[in-house]
Amino acid sequence: MWVHDIDPIALDLGFIQIHWYGLMYLIGFAAAWGLGSWRAKQPGSGWTEEQISDLIFWGALGVVIGGRFGYVLFYNFDQFLANPLWLFAVWEGGMSFHGGLLGVLVVLALFARRYHKTFFDIGDFVAPLVPIGLGAGRVGNFIGGELWGRAADVPWAVIFPRIGDNVARHPSQLYEAALEGLVMFAVLWWYTSKPKPRAAASGLFLLLYGLFRSFVEFFREPDAHIGYLAFGWLTEGQLLSFPMIVVGIVIIIWAYQRNVYTEPKQA
Repeated sequence: MWVHDIDPIALDLGFIQIHWYGLMYLIGFAAAWGLGSWRAKQPGSGWTEEQISDLIFWGALGVVIGGRFGYVLFYNFDQFLANPLWLFAVWEGGMSFHGGLLGVLVVLALFARRYHKTFFDIGDFVAPLVPIGLGAGRVGNFIGGELWGRAADVPWAVIFPRIGDNVARHPSQLYEAALEGLVMFAVLWWYTSKPKPRAAASGLFLLLYGLFRSFVEFFREPDAHIGYLAFGWLTEGQLLSFPMIVVGIVIIIWAYQRNVYTEPKQA
């Protein structure tokens, strides 16, 4: 077992502190921009570097704004009702993937209208660019010693001192980093390396994330103020992820039945 003693602050300049979690967000956005730019340069991509820059910029806003609203609404709505201004206290932490996803979906819809592309053309292009950021964010959670796992006796169990119970736990943040980050990236990058029916990659992204997140929730400690929702095991994360699995399967089946392929379009 290992005692977590990593300093969550990467750089302390006195007047400002730079946290590892924030740097992980930057790594995620930079990776998405780099991978997207590389694919935009491929023959027949239908994308320009300017479009990629705009997409990453507005997508980042969607992630941050949607992620914060999602965390407040899905996980701490009571605190928001007691103090609405807490919504803007982002320095206290609190981001939700599902809220960030909703924020990005809004951005994709607006982007599609602006650049005369279909919603799923953009979704399919973005799908393999996201996992690196997801994985980096989970590494940031681990470094910050937050969103820890359930009690465990495995050799790689970790004690998180900030909990104060001296209990060894699953490093569930790293489980998520591996599945939502590395595995999802490898699968989606390989899958989208050749033309696929429009919307298929978007559906696969939803399916994979829903499956991986639901699986890791069995090792992750539920939020103390929420606990288990039902059956002694169902968590808020699983409740929000199950619809993604269903919708992902439906979209994949629909995509292959239609068998319509993306037609490159320039703005």
